[in-house]
Amino acid sequence: MFKTLFRTLILILFWQAADAQVAQDCINATPICSNTPINGGTNGYGADDFNGAPSSGCLEQTTTGAIESNSAWYRFRTAEAGQLGFNIGHNSNEDWDFALYRATDCDNLGDPIRCNFFDNSENTSFIGVGEDPTGIEDSVHYEDWLQVEAGEDYYLFINNFSNLNSGFSIQFTGEIWTDHPNSALDCSIVSNLLGPPIAACQGDNVELDATTMGAINYEWYSNMGSGYQLIAGENNATYNVQDSGQYRVVVTTSVESLVSDVQVGFNEVPVTGTLADETFCHEVDMTFDLNTKNSEALGGMDPDNFIVSYHSSQIDADAGIHPLEKQYVLMGGSEIIYVRTTSLANPDCFDASQNFVLNAIETPILNFDERAVICESVGSVEIGEVQPDFNYVYQWSTGEQTPSITVSQEGEYTLTVTHQSNGVVCETSKTITVDISNMPQISSIDIEDMSVNNIVTINTENMGEYEFSMDGGEFQGSNVFDGVSPGVHTVSMRDPYGCGVVEEDIVVVGFMSIFSPNGDVLNETWQIEGLSTLNSPIVTIYDRYGKLIKQMNAFDAGWDGSFNGKPLPSTDYWFKLSYLDDDGNRTYAKYLQSHFSLRR
Repeated sequence: MFKTLFRTLILILFWQAADAQVAQDCINATPICSNTPINGGTNGYGADDFNGAPSSGCLEQTTTGAIESNSAWYRFRTAEAGQLGFNIGHNSNEDWDFALYRATDCDNLGDPIRCNFFDNSENTSFIGVGEDPTGIEDSVHYEDWLQVEAGEDYYLFINNFSNLNSGFSIQFTGEIWTDHPNSALDCSIVSNLLGPPIAACQGDNVELDATTMGAINYEWYSNMGSGYQLIAGENNATYNVQDSGQYRVVVTTSVESLVSDVQVGFNEVPVTGTLADETFCHEVDMTFDLNTKNSEALGGMDPDNFIVSYHSSQIDADAGIHPLEKQYVLMGGSEIIYVRTTSLANPDCFDASQNFVLNAIETPILNFDERAVICESVGSVEIGEVQPDFNYVYQWSTGEQTPSITVSQEGEYTLTVTHQSNGVVCETSKTITVDISNMPQISSIDIEDMSVNNIVTINTENMGEYEFSMDGGEFQGSNVFDGVSPGVHTVSMRDPYGCGVVEEDIVVVGFMSIFSPNGDVLNETWQIEGLSTLNSPIVTIYDRYGKLIKQMNAFDAGWDGSFNGKPLPSTDYWFKLSYLDDDGNRTYAKYLQSHFSLRR
């Protein structure tokens, strides 16, 4: 992604013009401090600056048998401290390498502090230090940022691996250019009267100034690739340049004649195409891929030469700051996106005249549950949206067109909600399953393993989902309670949908279902275990005809199977258990299995 740190200082070596300023040998390295425009391609390497060495850092021998093949040398000196990087732009079908040396002269280069020798099988357009300006992350063609101090000297070696080369551009980047846009590099190393080479944008006013004390005459020359030619009628100390090329001034004084050359290169200023507005359905956290608009912005321009960035304001687009993420998270509603198209060779050449609208039509969000319950005692339930948006259209599968409806039958009901704007229809559907819930009702209670801690199961004949609680504890989905002590307990059973709660007091006691008073000492009497936990319990035993046979309390040893001293026959007998509740009322225990068998 294009960032502002690429804007401040640009060293441009264009591949559009020939007869460029290229120093093939390190000792003649071209000094740079602000910009260096035209490079029409490198040809040869002059003397072997590495003296036959097989490698220098990551650099290895090329097809020439030496490290250099078609090379260029540049030198610069830092005037400020900070983060520094650079982009070397080139045609994507060419293979370029570089090495950066921290050194004060060519005889003591040492090892490069940044170096890249990868081939360009990926057909990328940039190598360098820092970040690839096209947004490629972790590119193998980029080395880590460089932290520099003021007064450091550097030599930059740029090499084409083969004879296929049409030139390159250099763009200095890094925070140092943001913090010190006019003084990052030391221009005192450039002694040329006309100053360092100049990179400009088409239409810029570039004035060359050769003002010299004691000058008698000025002559200006231009070289467009076929040698220097006198520019007729130009005899002032300044000259306004209109075209890319080499320019020379000859200054005549009473003492001597001075000759100074300078390169000037003009980059194409992009013209951003018209971008169509986008209208679409919007959902929460939805993103829009801004990359899909690049082709509209570029029109017929080469994407290898220009980059498109998107901004939330015209001010940001003009300044080239705060670019939006390409996977842009939509805010919803209508947003204006401002477009900046920038030359990769010279980020000062840009067009930020266009914008387009992202019109995100909100897709309805349905917040109601997908399940509803009709309570048996009520007979109906309201389903759907209780807080509707009156900009929406509501349509039920039943034919009704209201945000919510009242239903009394179980089944599935589907609501479709539509939002229409600017010819775009956004809709959402949701199906609600409606069930009927019966009132909870306890039918029986099972008690297992009569002991200090018993297992109690609460049974119901009603179909449905229920929750259970004992003695005010938390409700649970299981109807089984472990570790229940003998005595009176309160059981609660409820419908989880709020249709009702039923509470019952139950008595947890134990008794034998069969006893045999036959003189073998085993099971000689029938009794109820746990009576001592009740208040004034009374057990009454009856025969099948309802005749009272025996009445016992908590202190009786049990029934021996006789009536008035005579043994009764083997058959089933019934019983009831009563006790005094907390209010002092005699209450009969519910849900107890009320019969047992006598066997002889």
